[in-house]
Amino acid sequence: MGLGLAAFLFVSGCSRSPAPPSPEFEQASRRWTSLYAQKLDDAYLDPSIGEIEAQLQRVPADSVDSAASQDLLQRIQAGRTRMQAALDEQRRAVANAGALPTMDPSSTDFPRQAEPVAAEPVDAGPGDAGAIAGPQMGTPASELVAGFEGCFGRGTPVTVEGRGMRETWQLSDRASCQLGYPSHRDSVVVVEDGRVLALLPKSAMRTVRRYEDGGMVPADGGGR
Repeated sequence: MGLGLAAFLFVSGCSRSPAPPSPEFEQASRRWTSLYAQKLDDAYLDPSIGEIEAQLQRVPADSVDSAASQDLLQRIQAGRTRMQAALDEQRRAVANAGALPTMDPSSTDFPRQAEPVAAEPVDAGPGDAGAIAGPQMGTPASELVAGFEGCFGRGTPVTVEGRGMRETWQLSDRASCQLGYPSHRDSVVVVEDGRVLALLPKSAMRTVRRYEDGGMVPADGGGR
């Protein structure tokens, strides 16, 4: 009887129920999912992200959600570092802005443009004549997705020399969009790191052919 009782006590001592789910992780995960759905990568730099991190750090180490909370915390911290570096780079680029970057796309060639000068006033129709409607340099790309009355759609990506492939957006052909954003009718919106890099006139585009040896020949026979 003594041995049987000892064995029973030993087995019972090794049995341990897992810790319950963590309410801190559940709340932090739900808040992060909602925030990212609204702001995309801009969520990493949102002021409320600190509260979400604090909740994740309070998840007990023995909780079943411990590993998941640490993974989410690391992803948020890495994303913030990446977005902050991109923001710092953009600020440096704006501070040192001169000519727009030379475009060297696979299907379209953008010549180097001179620094923009003050343009003559454009008749934008009714509304505030002192403001230019539509996305400008530095506008978050997330606003192109759901903002501006849905008047901007994705265009053909271009390769920016020294920067790589970058996405573009163009104004819709809908009459309401053409009237609402007249200054963007003949422009292409170039996006980099989640923000508008530049507005390039369509008239500056030239289709080119690229050969294996690196040479390029304008498809229009020399830019005519």
